[in-house]
Amino acid sequence: MLTEKPETHSCSGHAGESSPELTDEAAAQKLSMSRRNFMKHSAIVAGAAAAAACSAEDLEKFTTHRLREMTQPEVKALLKRLEADYKKKFKKDVDVRATPAAEGVKFGYALDLSRCIGCRRCVHACVKENNQSRPNPDGDRNNPIQWIKVLEMEKDKGIDLSDANPYYNPEEVPREGHFYMPVQCQQCENPPCVKVCPVQATWKEPDGIVVIDYEWCIGCRYCMVACPYGARRFNWAEPNLPADQVNTNTHVLGNRPRPKGVVEKCTFCIQRTRAGRYPACVEICPVGARKFGNMLDPKSEIRAVLESKRVFILKEDLNTQPKFFYFFGI
Repeated sequence: MLTEKPETHSCSGHAGESSPELTDEAAAQKLSMSRRNFMKHSAIVAGAAAAAACSAEDLEKFTTHRLREMTQPEVKALLKRLEADYKKKFKKDVDVRATPAAEGVKFGYALDLSRCIGCRRCVHACVKENNQSRPNPDGDRNNPIQWIKVLEMEKDKGIDLSDANPYYNPEEVPREGHFYMPVQCQQCENPPCVKVCPVQATWKEPDGIVVIDYEWCIGCRYCMVACPYGARRFNWAEPNLPADQVNTNTHVLGNRPRPKGVVEKCTFCIQRTRAGRYPACVEICPVGARKFGNMLDPKSEIRAVLESKRVFILKEDLNTQPKFFYFFGI
């Protein structure tokens, strides 16, 4: 007596067909593909859910292009949005520009170590000009982020970075037997910070200034690790910038107020230098130790220094090719 063969089912086959026997290797590959497909579709679903939960404003911020990839209308829209955000936050108009690099310009900086007296006026002028801040219990700008670090060294030892003191605090400066070396972003021609950024949020502009796109920075701090000069800073918390102290003359890649979770650094005061002015630290120096200008201009102050003084750069062996030079003029 014949009995009816029970019907079998397969996920990938048709009803009534038996699945062929899989080898261990084939079974593992099939399982792997299943997991991969599951993760792929899960990510799509999760992304769609996150997008649905975002406001239109948040979604716009999330989907914006890098500044250097934007069209002119997109740049204008970004600047308009930023200005509206700052006006809402600070209750005052903040001008955000995107002035591009001028042709035939390559900025350079020189610092006369024989003149610097370690007064740190450059540090404070930089803080004020570039809207630097750090939250603190007092609600003011005590202990702000500082893009310039001034090192005190002993004359007898010469330039010894391992023995330098950035925390000196005498009643008067300069202290006898000491000299001072300010250090900030060296605006390298071959910047290691740019190479390690996983999202290309930092790059070197045609005029030599290394910039950061704060809208794209993900705060991974790879660039901070890569920088051999310790020139980059991270916003660990929401910056506390009092409205009455905001510098309203800003650049989108420079001194505009930054959000929590991004890296920032010196940009040669891009909002000033691209408008034909000196950086704030150059302007404030009481002894004229700081020199700045267009290295491609044979009549510029920086060219005069480079052609007449014996200059040196920090950590030359790393081949970062800084555009920040030091010299002893006296």
